[in-house]
Order: sequence, then C-alpha cells, then structure tokens
Amino acid sequence: MQITVTADRFPLAETFTISRGSRDAAEVLTVTVSDGQHTGQGECVPYARYGESMDSVTAQIEGLPDGIDRMALQNALPSGAARNAVDCAFWDYEAKTAGRPVWQLAGLAAPDPVTTAYTLSLDTPERMQAAAARHAHRPLLKIKLGGEGDMARLEAIRAGAPDTAIIVDANEGWTADVYSDLAPHLKRLGVLLVEQPLPAGQDDLLAEIERPVPVCADESCHDRASLPGLAGKYDMVNIKLDKTGGLTEALALRDAASAAGYRIMVGCMVGSSLAMAPALLVAQGAEVADLDGPLLLAKDRTPPMHHDENGLHPADPALWG
Repeated sequence: MQITVTADRFPLAETFTISRGSRDAAEVLTVTVSDGQHTGQGECVPYARYGESMDSVTAQIEGLPDGIDRMALQNALPSGAARNAVDCAFWDYEAKTAGRPVWQLAGLAAPDPVTTAYTLSLDTPERMQAAAARHAHRPLLKIKLGGEGDMARLEAIRAGAPDTAIIVDANEGWTADVYSDLAPHLKRLGVLLVEQPLPAGQDDLLAEIERPVPVCADESCHDRASLPGLAGKYDMVNIKLDKTGGLTEALALRDAASAAGYRIMVGCMVGSSLAMAPALLVAQGAEVADLDGPLLLAKDRTPPMHHDENGLHPADPALWG
C-alpha cells in the first residue's frame, strides 16, 4: 500500500474572516492510498490553532509505517488533521475495493441530503447586514463573531435577514462577562445556538452561569476523550473530522455524545467537497449541519458535491465513498 500526500489550494469566492484572522484560499492536504489497482483519497485542513501546519501534518503522514491499515492508524496517529485525511482515504479505498459505498461498509443507512448552514464571516455591522440580506433566502446562517461591536453586528444581521434561522460562532473570542451580557440578546434575536463563546481550557464558568441559548463545544471537543470535560458546561458538541482524526472516530464520537445527552452539530474547516463527503455521513440525523466549505469556494473538486434547495447531496462515488 502506497500513501502519498500533496498540497492543494482552492481560492475562495470571498475573503473569509473569523476572530483569529482572514484567508482568501483553502489550503488543504490531499492523501491518496493505493495498492496499484484501487485508490482512495481523503482531505484535511491543518489548523494552526491546534499546533498544526502544512509541513507538520505532511511529516506525520509521511512517517507512517509501511503496511498500515485503517484500524492500526487509530493508534499510530493522534486525533487531528493528519489522521483524518488518511482515515478517510482508507474508507474510500475500502469502498472502491469492495465495490460498495462507505455507508454500507460502516453499517449506516443510505444518506440523504442535509440542510447546511451558510457562514457569514466577521466584518463591520453594515457589511454583515448587507451579506445577511444577500443570503436571507438560505434556511440557516452561521454568523462569525468574537470582536468589539458584536451586539451591533447581531442587530444588523437580524435586520438584514429577519426570518432566517441564525447560529453564532464566537471562536473563543468572548469572556464570561461578554457572554453573560450578550446571552439574553441572543435569545431575543432568535439565535438557535452559540459555538464556543469562551476559550477552551477557560470555559469552566459556563457551568456556573445561565445559558438561555444552547452552547456548543467546538474547540473544547475533539474526540471521545473530550466528553468528560464538557459535563455541565455545554449542551451540544460540534463534530469535525479534522478534530476527531477521521470518519472512524467521528462516528464513534457521535454515538458516545448522543448517549451522554449532548445534542449534535457536525461542522467543517474551510475545505473542498472531498472533505465534506465523509462529514455528510456523520451529519445524518444531526440537529445542525455546517458543511458549507464547497459553497465558499470559487473552484471546487471534480466532481463537486451538489447543493440545491433540498440541501447538500451525498457525493458521487467518483469523488469519494
């Protein structure tokens, strides 16, 4: 079995900004596994917030021992981007080898299209209101916040999209006092949930303050080992394959989190359809799906995942699975 990794760049349709910075392209790593007859692919997005870079993740993948398989991979690499790309490539390879879709191999039901949030990046209230108005036809908007003036942004966005469902992502950008001040207004403005208002590791106060809007763990939840530390602080978990280290752990985390009473959100980094394809399997039955990576790109993989009024559709097997 040969494992190769290449760097790919997908320009974004618009600059994407969160509380930690801006980007104009999705920088991803594509992993290919092949036995010379059958080939599988997977994608990951190295994330500096978790100490990852394109070079460090490439080194992790290139350092894997010869002959490794998907199950041995779970112990060979920690949760994170490197294991994700290889894990998903193995799933694709197994599907191509067996002539059966991944959902069947994983013992899942046939996937349906999912309604995905569409993300509005952090900007001035005026520009965010204009963006909300342009996308008010979408069923769910995800709003990036985490800076001074967030109350004005919230009011402006609701004015721009008065009837659209809204979720908020603070990307660890608030303090407990800021969250407490904003929380009643989140409820008043019809916000369905808020992601990661406080920094991971500094979120114990969430267990002590009122949460009138459900709070979802993102940076605080990576894999099943994260769950004990969330007790009493979070109502939901955001499952991302680049955090879990692939589809294998993501499915296990979904089951464990549901059993522990957490509501489920499935999210993504800014990547291509190759990254969304396995995530869509995890998103089946999730309360919220945020798999809009392909919708943010100026150019996607071929063939891309299809999106219409029914949602994001399962990938063509020619892409993945």
